Formats: sequence, C-alpha cells, structure tokens
Amino acid sequence: MEPRIWLIAGPTASGKSALALRLAEQTGGEIVNADALQLYADLRVLSARPEADELARAPHHLFGTVDAADGWSVGRWLRAATATLAEIRERGRDAIVAGGTGLYFRALTQGLSEIPAVPPEVRQQAAAEFEAMGEDGFRARLAVADPAAAARIAPGDRQRLSRAWEVYAAAGRSLTDFHASAEGALPAGSWSAVALEPPRAALYARCDSRLELMVERGALDEVRALTARNLDPALPALKAVGVREFAAHLRGETSMQAAIAAAQQETRRYAKRQITWMRGQMTDWPRLDAPDPDAQWGQFLALNPVLTA
Repeated sequence: MEPRIWLIAGPTASGKSALALRLAEQTGGEIVNADALQLYADLRVLSARPEADELARAPHHLFGTVDAADGWSVGRWLRAATATLAEIRERGRDAIVAGGTGLYFRALTQGLSEIPAVPPEVRQQAAAEFEAMGEDGFRARLAVADPAAAARIAPGDRQRLSRAWEVYAAAGRSLTDFHASAEGALPAGSWSAVALEPPRAALYARCDSRLELMVERGALDEVRALTARNLDPALPALKAVGVREFAAHLRGETSMQAAIAAAQQETRRYAKRQITWMRGQMTDWPRLDAPDPDAQWGQFLALNPVLTA
C-alpha cells in the first residue's frame, strides 16, 4: 500500500496530539507539527508540546525546532513541512500532520502563491494611511481593489487589512488573485483529513484544566526566561496565550489567580476562533465530535475502516 498522509486539525485542547500519536502507532507513521506555536523551542509548556514519553513513542518533526527570535511565516513552514513529508514518503511510512493552525493546512492542501515582497516604504505608507483614514475608510478603499479580502477580513484586524492593501499597492494585483492562482502542495488523492470539534462545554473545561497543569509544569519559568530576552513583542512566540498574562503577574501587576483566570479566558477565546475558522474553511472535512480520546478514535476508525482491515 502506498504511504498515506493523514491531516488532523482542531482547536487547542481538542485531542489532536493523542489522536495523532495513536494513529502513528497504528500505522507506523511519523508525526509532523502543524501548530505555529509548537514550532518554538521557548514554548514547550505554553504550547502544550508533546512530552518526552510521547515523543519516544513515534518520530516527531518540526516540534520545538525554532528559536523564538526567528518568526516563521506560513510559507516557511510549508517549505519545511513539504520537505519533511517527502522524506517520510521516501522511508515508505505514513505521515500524520497534526495541529491547530488553519493557515498551515490551507497552504498544504491548496498551495501558497509566491507573493512578491512588499518594499518597506509601501508598508510605512500603508501604516500612515491607516492612521489617517481609520479602519472604515481604509477598508472601503481596499474593497475597490480587493473586494473579497475586504469582506472576509474581520473587523479590527488591522494587520490583515494592511497586508491586503500593501500587496495590491506593491504588485498591482490583489492578494485574493494571488491566492486563487496557487497550486496545491499535496497531490490529489494522497491525503485524508479530519477536524476535531468536541462539545463546546467539554472543550472549554479541558482548556481550563490544561492551563492549570501548565502552571504546575513550569509555565511561569518559561515566561520569565522568554521575556528576559527582550525580544520584539510582535514576534509570534511572544503572542502565545499565557505570555502576556503571566508576564503581567511576574511584573507584580496582577495576582497569580487573576493571571490564570485571564489566560484561561483567552485560551477559550482562542479555541472559539479556531472552531470558527474551521467551520468556514474546512467545510468538507469530516468532523470528530466525541468528547474524549477513546471515542474520538472510534469515530476515526469508523471513517477509515482500512485501518481495522
């Protein structure tokens, strides 16, 4: 049988890692990370990276391999993941790509167009125009050049609004056009996908309990070490849930209890955003809606009877 690529997406704390590990052991496959924060070596605890005993049970790739000072883009991950998948295939083994970063999965399945670099002066001009025009005016102008982008970008998302305009201003072609011309990175028929979406109440309870477990496992020390590096706060690793909240506690600005509660709330919000993204972008992916790992595995086997043949 030809090696298979399995894609497992889901919000934080939904059970992706457990399902991926069980599938890897069942198939003799190798796991590839598709979570933007689990890339970073500095975020072992806060990103809920697999523990040492889990890493020993199956080969894992692109976990904790990037320094926090080196902010990776979607394109950079796609190049690394594509090369890793090719190596796994050459070994004749299945690959299990698991994570919660929807853009990674979209790039992997739909491709990523080569968008020209935006010159610094164009970026600076766009920033000045956003300040002068305000979000509504800036969005209205973008709607003329790239109506699809103006419609899909959420209110308050200045970064993506600016990015869409910068691409048009620099290239004379809309970001939507670039995306439409992309070719899929994975060959048709080479992959199967599922998205985990457990009941909201169970997911939120798991988010809360896992955050408390992170504190027990050293989240404060991790944040202390990361913030001591005085890195650019715009870097992806510095935006991880828990960094801002626990850094505020370490500065004496809030109690530990308040920091945990704030991080729990933000984790739930993050999970909700991930679910919303999956519902909008992964409409044709089968859903696993069971609340616990064993039941999720049963649903997965029902969708893939070849695994029990």
